[in-house]
Parts: sequence; C-alpha cells; structure tokens
Amino acid sequence: MKTNVEIMSRNTMNELIESGIPKNTAVISFYDPKDGRGLARLKEYKPINYKGICDCVFTVGIHDIDIEILGDYGLTYETYFPEVEKLADFIYTAVEHGMNIICQCEHGQSRSAACAAAIKEHFEKSGIEVFADYRYYPNQLIFNKLRDALNRRKHKKQK
Repeated sequence: MKTNVEIMSRNTMNELIESGIPKNTAVISFYDPKDGRGLARLKEYKPINYKGICDCVFTVGIHDIDIEILGDYGLTYETYFPEVEKLADFIYTAVEHGMNIICQCEHGQSRSAACAAAIKEHFEKSGIEVFADYRYYPNQLIFNKLRDALNRRKHKKQK
C-alpha cells in the first residue's frame, strides 16, 4: 500500500502552518516531555499547538534517547513510548482514509525520521530509504517499537 509520508522539523512545520497545512493531512508531532531534560528544561519551550490548524494530530512527548541510557531516565524498553499502540491505530486510520502523513519533531532528523521509516517499512517495505538518507538519523527505539506495533495492528486486523 502506497503512503505519502513527509519528515519535517519544527521550523519547517511552522512555515507550513503559515501557508496552510493541506487538507487530508494527518500530523504526528514529537516533542520533548516536560521533565526538565532536553529542550523542555527551557521555560519558553512549548510543543507546536495544532488547535484550529489541523484536525488530525497525534502528539507524543518522548525523549530522543538510545536504549543504552533508558535507565538514566527511569525507563525500560517496555515503558518507553507507551503511546505506541494508539499511534499505530492512528496511522492505520490515516492510511485507510488515504491521508498524507507528516511526521514532525524538533529538528526533523531523529524521532520523526524513525516514525516515517517505520510507516514506510510497514506499508511499502521501503523504510531503508530513510536510514540511507544522510539528512536523517532515525531513533532506533522509536523505529523498532512503532514497526512492531504496526505489525501487531496488522495481524489483529486480519483476525
């Protein structure tokens, strides 16, 4: 199944918001959670507010970290990215409705790239294209957890 998935940074998304997000678009927005780490430690940091701009949005407050340091954040592989099953449902709904999907994170390189790669791998077997593109550094945890959730969603749907 062909999907139209784009990867965007916060700045690129803000530019798109100015010109208008196209109709029939679903947005997946990753941001740093409010726990005093990463950009969230800055008082002025706020995730993009899509209210009144786009009706089909899934936001995820998640750290852009590797498996080696999950424990430093009080997390395990099992507790990292608890929203992943709901995100898989959101993605399936968007794809079934023929929507374009924009994956957005702060720099448009890691979390959003991992999300786009998982979607492309699941639906088109072309996720490697994102990994091979020098502009991106897909987060392995997000990619693997989302790919696995999409696969579970597919098998659940087939039963």
